[in-house]
Amino acid sequence: MTITLYGIRNCDTVKKARGWLDAKKIEYVFHDYKTAGIDTARLQHWCKELGWEILLNRAGTTFRKLPAADQQNIDARKAVALMLAQPSMIKRPVLDLGKQRLVGFKVELYERLLSAN
Repeated sequence: MTITLYGIRNCDTVKKARGWLDAKKIEYVFHDYKTAGIDTARLQHWCKELGWEILLNRAGTTFRKLPAADQQNIDARKAVALMLAQPSMIKRPVLDLGKQRLVGFKVELYERLLSAN
């Protein structure tokens, strides 16, 4: 099983998740949105699986800097377009275990999911 951690290299939460994975000697591939972007099909799949409401980071600086019109009347299609245009708006990290994905970093959840796999 290949584990992929999606995020942005300089994000504090991503740094914590990477540090935890490294400390546990869990092999993973890091996918940096800033350098590698994110493809439409993957993002749409995540939105169907997890919900765009979970993935869209409305609390982040990038979202808050949007014009008010862009922050309103968001649906799945608009959320995907926003996240594709500015991957910094995707909550992070996204841990992809192949059959399951987890958004954010919580030690308890990582422990449970990675010890089960």
